[in-house]
This record gives sequence, C-alpha cells and structure tokens, in this order.
Amino acid sequence: GAKSPSASMMSGTLESLSGIGEDGSSIGSDSEINGLAVRRTDKYGFLGGTQYSEGSDKDIRVDVARQREMKWLDMFNNWDKWVSRRFQKVKLRCRKGIPSSLRAKAWQLLSNSKELLDSNPGRFEELEREPGDPKWLDIIEKDLHRQFPFHEMFAARGGHGQQDLFRVLKAYTVYRPEEGYCQAQAPVAAVLLMHMPAEHAFWCLVQICETYLPGYYSAGLEAIQLDGEIFFSLLRRVCPMAYRHLKKFKIDPILYMTEWFMCVFSRTLPWASVLRVWDMFFCEGVKIVFRVGLVLLKQMLGSVEKLREVQGMYETMERLRNIPPESIREDLLVQEVVSLAVTEALIERECTIQVRKWRESRGELTHQPGRRLNGTRAIHEHKRRASAISSGGSFSFLGSIPPPGPLRASSSLCYLIQQVRGLVAEWTAPDHRAVYSFGFYVLILWVMFFLVVFIRH
Repeated sequence: GAKSPSASMMSGTLESLSGIGEDGSSIGSDSEINGLAVRRTDKYGFLGGTQYSEGSDKDIRVDVARQREMKWLDMFNNWDKWVSRRFQKVKLRCRKGIPSSLRAKAWQLLSNSKELLDSNPGRFEELEREPGDPKWLDIIEKDLHRQFPFHEMFAARGGHGQQDLFRVLKAYTVYRPEEGYCQAQAPVAAVLLMHMPAEHAFWCLVQICETYLPGYYSAGLEAIQLDGEIFFSLLRRVCPMAYRHLKKFKIDPILYMTEWFMCVFSRTLPWASVLRVWDMFFCEGVKIVFRVGLVLLKQMLGSVEKLREVQGMYETMERLRNIPPESIREDLLVQEVVSLAVTEALIERECTIQVRKWRESRGELTHQPGRRLNGTRAIHEHKRRASAISSGGSFSFLGSIPPPGPLRASSSLCYLIQQVRGLVAEWTAPDHRAVYSFGFYVLILWVMFFLVVFIRH
C-alpha cells in the first residue's frame, strides 16, 4: 500500500518484492523468448529460474491420480454437505494435495470465491470499465514484468499473462479504493492466474485480501507487523534455538517473514511445495502460513550445525532470503507442517496478548485483527450464520436454533442430534478449540433438550 511512517522500516522488504534485476530487466524481449521457446517448460510452465523443476517430481500412478480426481468430483457435487459434515476428510484430502486438473475449482470452492463470482455477475467488467486511480495504475504497470518472469504466462512483456494481471490488480484498486494496491498482491494474483481466468482470479484475490489475510495489504502494514510479533512468540515455543539466534542478532521478524506471509510463500519455495502450501492454506487458513514459516526457521536455524554456518546477522539474513530447495522437499515440508502443534486457538491466544502489548506501547490499531476467518470451515459457518440471521433473525448461539412457538418435537430432536454430531466432529478434530469447551456445549445441549421437552408438554 502507500507508504506511511510505520511502514518505512519495511519499505526495504517490500522493495525486494519488486526486484528481480536492479535494472528491472525481465526475460521479456521477443528475441529472448524465441530463444527460450526451444527449451521445454517444466510441468508447471516455468522456463527457468529458481522455481524451475528439474526432471519430474515423483509422479503419481495414473490409476491413483484418477481415483483421487473421482473423489474430488464427488465432493464438488455435494460441497456444502462435505464441508459441514465431513470437513476432516476435506482437510485430509487438501493435505494430500489437490489433483492439478481440479485445483482451480477446489480453490474457488474452498475460499467461497465461487459464490462471490456467481452472485456478482458483470461486476468484474464494470470494475474494468472504470478509469481507476492513475497513481495505482502507474505502479501496477511497473510491477507487471517482475512477476514470475521465468514463467511462460508472464515472460513476454505485454503478453496475455501480464495483461490479465493488470486487469485483476486494477479491478481490485477500483473495488477497494481505500486500500489501493500493494506490491505483494501481484505475485498472489499471478499464482491465481496460472490456474484460472481473470474474473475468477479477481474474486479469489478478494477472498484472500479480505477474509484470509485482512489488513495485510493496507497502508501501514499493521496487520503483518502484528502477525510478525505473534510469529516470533510462537517460534520461542516451537524452536527456542532459532528464537535465541534471531534475538541475539536483533533480526526483527518483519525483515524476513513479510515476503513469506504476504506472498503466501509463492516467491520462496520450490513450485511443487508452493502449490501444496496453497492447497492447505485455502482449506485451513492463516494457521498454515504460520506453520510453514515456523518449519522453515526450524529447518534453517534449528540445530547447532546449522547455526555454525550463519554466525552473524548478514549470513542469517542471506540464508533466510535464499532458502536452499533441498532443505524443503515437498513431502517433508508438508509432513512437518501437518505435525506442528500450532493450533488456531494458540494463534488467537497469542494474538490477544500481542494486541494488548501493541495498545500499551503504540496505541490503538487501525486494523481490527478479529476480522480474519480461519479457512473453509470458518467461512462456511460465517455464511450459515449470516443467512440464518437474514432469513428471520432466529436466536442463535449454537447455529440457527428452531424459532420458539408450537414446536414439532421431532424436528427439534433432529436438530439436537445434528448439533451433537457437529460438536462430536469438532471435539474429535485435533486442532480445534472446541476441545476446551466441550463440557460447556454438553451442558447447553442438555438445557436445550429439556426446553424442547418442556415446550412439548
């Protein structure tokens, strides 16, 4: 976003988002593209660069791949049911990796951007027709050739990929003029465009900016600074050795995690790993971003041998800015991320502590951290509550309770059974806060049950 005093310390970090060559060169002139055309792209469309995949990663057997696709297609057909009743299974399948042929549709369903798209027909074209603020258009224009210059979609200056990227980013500045444009949005939008048409990518970007990472791309970058504090505090718990090392050299989290978090690792990891991280991120929310960052620090700075290699601030920063691909093989990374005991409840507890500290030392936050929704299930719940309220403002503290009045006991009983099933599913989920309040819920359910019986008589 626009610079502000509180963001000045970070301007260097954001500048690094925009530079591939200091001269701003890309491999985009026609002769060079023609020269490269001889060379095959990897299976993700990269022509070279650090994210080019040598050879093919272990490819899944065709029959296994087909079977996975069939399972996903089955989920697509009954999406709401799967999310409300069998979310653990959805989560497991996202952690295994979404089949590449279905990734675009899965991301749109997981993020609920499909619904935004469907309920806003023609809106994207309207936004495109608006002139837009010249200040933002100028910065976006300058940034286009810096996004994945080694990817076939974005290599040619003025090519289709760059044109679509301009359309999506410009549309966002018209859609949210008070936010405008932030450089870290460009790589995020580019990843989406590698998978889906511009209009679909736009609504997906809206969900990332407003629901998954609200405040990340606003001027002042308060939200990312706050998450930096939360992140550092979690590191102390997860890997004290890395924490002490960074503290010793006064390496502020903002210096290395800004690009990681704001670009959702799209500029940091090998491409196969980027896609796996995004699959989990769309399903489980920002928790995944925290976990990936913690796993990387653990890998880079989590042992005496590793720390011997980085004995000063400069060496440490170099290591964190250029993570060697062999240290983050896709399967190992996912395995570590999945097994890290950092839950939503833990992040939120830490958030409360850091917000309090922030208010004591810097005053009120302009951005309210409570707006963030943790992935698919939270978005789904939020949507369900909103529709319950709009469809009759029914009294709700456990979802939408049947309205009072001459109740049919059978429907109320069905409702109670459904609630119990939902709570048991939550309770058995290893990383859900309901585990803390299960007793409380049981108490409420008994009260509700007696109320139903009482009303019936």
